[in-house]
Order: sequence, then structure tokens, then C-alpha cells
Amino acid sequence: MAIKPSKMQKKVLYDQKLCKLLDTYTQILIVGADNVGSNQLQSIRTGLRGDSVILMGKNTMMKRSIRIHAENTGNTSFLPLIPLLVGNVGLIFTKGDLKEVSDEVSKYKVGAPARVGLVAPVDVVVPPGNTGLDPSQTSFFQVLNIPTKINKGTVEIITPVEIVKKGDKVGSSESALLAKLGIKPFSYGLIVQSVFENGSVFDPQILELTEDDLAIKFCMGLSNVVSFSLALNYPTLAAAPHMFINGYKNLLSIALATDYSFPLAEKFKEYLKDPSKFAVGVPSAASAAESATALADPPKEERKEEPEEESDEDLVSGLFD
Repeated sequence: MAIKPSKMQKKVLYDQKLCKLLDTYTQILIVGADNVGSNQLQSIRTGLRGDSVILMGKNTMMKRSIRIHAENTGNTSFLPLIPLLVGNVGLIFTKGDLKEVSDEVSKYKVGAPARVGLVAPVDVVVPPGNTGLDPSQTSFFQVLNIPTKINKGTVEIITPVEIVKKGDKVGSSESALLAKLGIKPFSYGLIVQSVFENGSVFDPQILELTEDDLAIKFCMGLSNVVSFSLALNYPTLAAAPHMFINGYKNLLSIALATDYSFPLAEKFKEYLKDPSKFAVGVPSAASAAESATALADPPKEERKEEPEEESDEDLVSGLFD
């Protein structure tokens, strides 16, 4: 008969397992595990098997192991994980794509009844229709001010009614009514709260960004850098083309206002002296009017008179002359 390990031995084994995972993986998802059952968690483990490992445990044990591991190895990149270990959370160590792992985790959500005392994560609305309950059950609907009528010996809800708002606690009446109607309004699963990668922690919403979103944000940032550089007269690589163009405009303005000149300003000075030199390709108003008239009324070509073709009557009459 195998001897069960003591609590101290379990803690040592847990510490060794966590330290090994920290040495192996550089990507970690911090997930909330409220109202997640053991069977549901086992299904998630099976779905992530291959490139990801789920580790649950007491927050104090995880914090202690991470802190001691950082002291022993000198690798302090995992220390930002410690403030995130608050509440009922777990760690998913992965070598796969963070977006794909997050999407896989979100698939394993199961419906749950509205138990008394739970804080509603969403608004709960009872839809209209036949409930299948006999008329003796109308007291539940009257307590919650739900309009009903009796139709073919059963209770029917007339209009949709919101009985629990998001953030409110579920009462006993609401819980009993939803149970009688067979409605499971809530769904629970592992929820990704934060993402850790190579010492950096960021919001999971960043995983939803596409390449187009990144390009737009990069252009916005580049535009801000250019604006600051031009306002402060501080040269940067992004603002250099604009600074050169502005400098050229200033020199051109001085050259046009004074006798000073340079090759790129000569063309503008010649244009100001005699603009007609540059009007070679522009048609005059008279020629434009003539062209428009010619297009509207093209000249009629002389048509040669063609001999009239003999009609069928002449041909027929000629046969019997």
C-alpha cells in the first residue's frame, strides 16, 4: 500500500513543479476560475493538452514559490506575476499562440442556474411565451410583477421582463422561478484576466488586435511624433522630410522677395516675370469655343447621289411586257 505524502511533501512537490514550469515556459495566461467545476476544468486540460499546462493552487504558495525561485536563479522577470495572483485564479503555461490558446479556453463555458446569492454577470430577461406551468404557480409571477395570463390551462408570460440586473445578487424568488422555467442564464468558464510574456504583462484585449489595427495605431503614433518634433524644432527621422520641405519653402520665399536666387528658385522667378511663357499648352477661349462648336455641329460631308434601285414592281412588269 502506497504511503500518502504529507502536507510538507505536497508543498515541496508543488514548488518543484511550479519552478520547472517557470524554467520551461515564457508565456503565461492568468485566468479567473470562479464557479468552474472539476469536470469542466478537466475538459479544458484535455483541450489544451500538447503545448499548454494548467496549474491551480493557493495564491500564497504560488507567490512564495515565484519569489524564492527569483532569488535562487536571479531571474526576476516573473516577479510581475505576484500582484496578479489575487482571488480564485490559475496559471496556464503555454508555448503555443496566445490568441489561439485564449480562444480555446473560451470554448469551454457551461450554463449554470441562478443560485441564491450569486452576483449576476449579465442581465437576466424572462422571454414571453407559454411556461408549461399550471395556474397554481402564478404566485411566483405575481411576486416578481411579471404579467401573465392563463392560456389552455397553463400560465403564459405576456411580455419580456428583466428580473435580475447585471451586478445584482440573485434572490430566492428569482432563483426559484428560473429553476421552474428551466432557464440557466449564466455561463461560467476560465476567463483570461492578464497575459504574461517574457517579463511583460498586458491586457488580453491586445490579443484581439489585427495587423490592420496595429498599422493604424503605428500611423497615429508616428503622426504624434512628427507633430511634437515640428512644434519643438527637435529633429527626428520621422520629421526630417517635413523639416526639409519647410526649410525649402522659407528659402524660396526669401528668394522671391529679394534679389537672392538659387537654381530651384529660377523657374518660379521666370513665371512671376512672364506667366504667358508657361501658357503654351492652355487653349485660348476663342479656340476652345470653336472646338466646342465643331464638336457640336460636325461638317456635313457631300454625299454622292446613288442611282435608285429598281423596285420589285418594275422587275415583275418587265417580264410580261
